[in-house]
Amino acid sequence: MREKLASRLGFIFLSAGCAIGLGNVWRFPYVAGKSGGGLFVLAYLASLALLGIPVLVMEFAAGRAAGRSIAKMHEALVPEKKAWRLHGVGGFIGCLVLMMFYTVVTGWMLIYFCRMAAGSFAGLDASGVGGAFGAMLGEPLTMHAAAVAVIATAVIVCAAGLQRGLERVTKILMVCLLALIFVLAVRSLMLPGAGKGVAFYLVPDFAAVREIGVVRVVVEAMNQSFFSLSLGIGSMAIFGSYIGRRHALLGEAVNVAVLDTGVAIAAGLIIIPACFAFGIEPGQGPGLVFVTLPNVFNSMPLGRLWGSLFFLFMSFAALTTVLAVFENVVACVMDYTGFSRRRACCVCGVALVILSLPCVLGFNVWSAFTPFGEGSCVLDLEDFIVSDILLPLGALAFAIFCCHRYGWGWEKFLAEANAGEGRRFPSWLRLYCAYVVPLVVFAIFVLGLLRRFHIVQ
Repeated sequence: MREKLASRLGFIFLSAGCAIGLGNVWRFPYVAGKSGGGLFVLAYLASLALLGIPVLVMEFAAGRAAGRSIAKMHEALVPEKKAWRLHGVGGFIGCLVLMMFYTVVTGWMLIYFCRMAAGSFAGLDASGVGGAFGAMLGEPLTMHAAAVAVIATAVIVCAAGLQRGLERVTKILMVCLLALIFVLAVRSLMLPGAGKGVAFYLVPDFAAVREIGVVRVVVEAMNQSFFSLSLGIGSMAIFGSYIGRRHALLGEAVNVAVLDTGVAIAAGLIIIPACFAFGIEPGQGPGLVFVTLPNVFNSMPLGRLWGSLFFLFMSFAALTTVLAVFENVVACVMDYTGFSRRRACCVCGVALVILSLPCVLGFNVWSAFTPFGEGSCVLDLEDFIVSDILLPLGALAFAIFCCHRYGWGWEKFLAEANAGEGRRFPSWLRLYCAYVVPLVVFAIFVLGLLRRFHIVQ
């Protein structure tokens, strides 16, 4: 019998936990910082409503109707249309590749939490903190040990069962995450000069947007809103397969998107006001978290405490995604092989211990491998495969599968999406979902490739 989640809150927290990851708390603030602040946030919210939520409903509906992971979802819904099973294979590969580097980056957060709590950054200047990050990247044993700890946590939690393990632990992590967000945001907003950061973050600066380019800001917002929900590789469909038909799915998708967006915006309220308070450029890129912010904490009263809480918050955000995606990998293996949950968790755990090595070694032993030119590494290649290829193509496949007769079809999708109490998915959105959404997703895919290879900015 298919396992089910014990509560609606568990479903919302699990789905939101999958979406809430480093794309929210790491990427969102610095992309907002380099994209003009307030107008980017508005464009992001509009893109989320117009693009992200419809595709999220499609994933939930297909997963719930099939009662399977993406590996066997199409076989259950359209057994006569065997070509669709390739989407399932692509989704499984996407989750696996995502875990190959996401476990490593989550390990970085754990390392930084431990080192911040131990006072390792105390007294270091900007170059010293930057050197500490570079030194960590040069320590493959340390990085791999941290990644193995993350993988072992996922194995233990998921092997304990859907309700007793994954659902229970995710609820605890999400409550802790939300509490930490509140405490850190309040502290950041109390810093002298933080008001300028809030204004930059939330008030549209049209002069800055004209300089950057309106099209570029809107495209960045569309990319962020789409990828922040991890749509396309079945990481949301699996949770649809674990719920009953008591509630219609539009309301559930809105709840998940609101929680996901709230965390992203709150992360900006932690980081951007702190940058302004200490005269730091908030659009610096990924180094903002590992190099710049430790310097900010060094300058704060009780900075060691606040820095420790920040990296604990980052660790919780990353770990919720790891647990959710690992569950999807385990479910796919169970569907493909018929393994028990515990056996599938052990097999997946051992596989990921090995598969995480290329990302770890890409910063040191294999640093000569630069797939996208100087400064790139294995992680960039793995991220490219997931973010630029499998996610957009997978979401495109979901849109076609749910809205066209070549796949599952609009009527069946709509009936499943609207089964239960709550908000109904509008039937008049058929043309929009069938043609506009796929065209926009395809445009994001093409633009992502062009930007990755520096054909366009």
